[in-house]
Amino acid sequence: MANRDLTPWRAAAPTPFGRDPFMNFRREMDRLFDDFFAPAEPRSFGGGATAQSMVMPSIDVHETDQAYTISAELPGIDPKDVELDLRDNALTLRGEKRSEKKEEDGGRRYSERSFGRFERTIPLAAEVDADNIEARFENGLLKVMLPKNAKARDKTRRIEIKGGSKGGA
Repeated sequence: MANRDLTPWRAAAPTPFGRDPFMNFRREMDRLFDDFFAPAEPRSFGGGATAQSMVMPSIDVHETDQAYTISAELPGIDPKDVELDLRDNALTLRGEKRSEKKEEDGGRRYSERSFGRFERTIPLAAEVDADNIEARFENGLLKVMLPKNAKARDKTRRIEIKGGSKGGA
């Protein structure tokens, strides 16, 4: 009797796991160990992460000729726990997420707390008008409008590119 007669799959009929379920198992185990020993990366507030691993808020940066608009997702954070600073053409967003959960049922008590600080610095290419910055916080979304300085907008100009001859210099 040959080894292929003892296996539950045939070469002509692949299994749901591919041709070789043991290779798939090995690949998954290798991935598991790679993920376990990989350095920890900051995680977003969204996306099913546990409360302790929530380190970095997701941000969107939109730039027009007139202004920057920066949005940061900060669900479950009190606006008083958020701080914004503008320095050297960079906006820094920092804060702390605090979460506390308590349950009592008869003589049983369950309590869980988690805290996590975050800080994001967003460099800005153009100088902004610091006196006219607006920030709003609604339903866990922080939106910051940073108008560009008029002088900084005037410094941008298109440079003409001169073409050479097709044959080279």
